Amino acid sequence: MNSIVRPAIVMFTVLSALTGIAYPLIVTGIAQLVFPDQAAGSLIVRDGRPIGSSLIGQSFSDPKYFWGRLSATAPQPYNAGNSAGSNLGPLNPALLAAVQGRIDALHKADPDNTAPVPVDLVTASGSGLDPHLSVAGAQYQATRIANARGLPVAQVQQLIAQHTEGRIMGFLGEPRVNVLLMNLALDALRS
Repeated sequence: MNSIVRPAIVMFTVLSALTGIAYPLIVTGIAQLVFPDQAAGSLIVRDGRPIGSSLIGQSFSDPKYFWGRLSATAPQPYNAGNSAGSNLGPLNPALLAAVQGRIDALHKADPDNTAPVPVDLVTASGSGLDPHLSVAGAQYQATRIANARGLPVAQVQQLIAQHTEGRIMGFLGEPRVNVLLMNLALDALRS
């Protein structure tokens, strides 16, 4: 019996040390050296305080800010500890009600806007944490934001153009803007 238990305990200890301590420390060290910003959570820091991450969306409802995608996380929107999609199908009445509610909120905030509402403004992403918005989604909101801030629409559109990120590796995905970075840039216009 001792000839079986002793090697099992030794193997368990060695593998636990390798996979539970050494490997995570090595990978974390390499990440800190090669990708320090990403390894630290891609935090956005203002005045020495972290105010968010460029990788996780935040909830904005004030008309003077860009509104991001809907978040399906609970109990509050953009809860990184509860990342999940809504899993509601296209014919589900709850999804249709949520979409209509968001369309109504967009129209109420900007009643003169008769343009079609971009789909990413009324649907949640797969994770419920998407920090990005399509360029069309940002452009749709430009007039509302310009009016709320007393800015020319062209200035808000220029800001969108300046903050548009291209496709990943030149061919993956669509051009997009980071909602938090755009809202920080809007706030900086008044400074």
